[in-house]
Amino acid sequence: MKFCVPLFLAVATASAFVQHSIPSAVLKRSAVSSTSLFMGEVTPKTIKELRDATGAGMMDCKKALLETDGDQDAAADYLRKKGLAKADKKASRIAAEGKIVTSSKDGRAVMVEVNCETDFVAKDGSFLEFCDKVAGAAVDIEGESVETLMAESEDGSTLEETRQALVAKIGENIQVRRLAARGSGESTVGAYVHMNRIGVLVEVEGGTEALCTDVAMHVAAMNPPFATPDEVPADVLEKERKLLTDQALESGKPAEIVEKMVEGRIRKYLEEICLVSQNYVKDTGMTVGKLLQDNGAKMIGFTRIAVGEGIEKKEDDFAAEVAKMAGGSA
Repeated sequence: MKFCVPLFLAVATASAFVQHSIPSAVLKRSAVSSTSLFMGEVTPKTIKELRDATGAGMMDCKKALLETDGDQDAAADYLRKKGLAKADKKASRIAAEGKIVTSSKDGRAVMVEVNCETDFVAKDGSFLEFCDKVAGAAVDIEGESVETLMAESEDGSTLEETRQALVAKIGENIQVRRLAARGSGESTVGAYVHMNRIGVLVEVEGGTEALCTDVAMHVAAMNPPFATPDEVPADVLEKERKLLTDQALESGKPAEIVEKMVEGRIRKYLEEICLVSQNYVKDTGMTVGKLLQDNGAKMIGFTRIAVGEGIEKKEDDFAAEVAKMAGGSA
């Protein structure tokens, strides 16, 4: 034990000598974390600049800058690639909410369905801005191809790249699902969107855009399957005719009477399923066809789409979820 005290003093003296011999700047650097040694120009300011440019989250921006030694352009590319990966992962998730947007130019009107997963995101400013950008580009392309639309460039990026970045930013699956267009400059077209969820384009010969919009409102409310009797497929009429004939024959009436009964019911059926023969919702005293006639117009056709139609929505079993949670906590 006698040798322990001198040994301790010697070590302490040597340690003190080493500390005094090392410049204070070196000691200060040694206290900095190893992560910050490689941060380069990564500061709150550069992180904010990257976030403003890309719309990504603060932590994602910081990570991107650290991975790219503070290079803003490289960090933006890193986030874009990461966004693509996120978009791919979320692509299988059901997106049945969203918005219908329209745009018109030079006698042509377009309508686009943009989907997301929740009605909350459907009201998000970034989502709505993307919808408007898509509609604006849609009116300038030919045809109704969504693939062609998403390849269009806006502000230096394709719409598909913008969509992927938005998926990364918001965290939901976002899809441009459908594009519909009507009008060629020689006809009159009007559009109507009800509560952002139901969109209608109506095209007529003659008339005015306001008239088309009024008729589009009727279509949104009544959802007629066809515009005119000429549009009704032969197989649909044949199926209805057979059903009505079988019903009439059960009454025991003669064949010639049955035939007249069926023809009368077919006319009634066509009146119910065709837009031009329906009573106009704003004035039930006239048909849509009469409205068009009084305004010097003739029906060409309409297109109606509703957000999420045809998409099988996931229905959560709340009771089962509660039971599962209760079982896990037991």
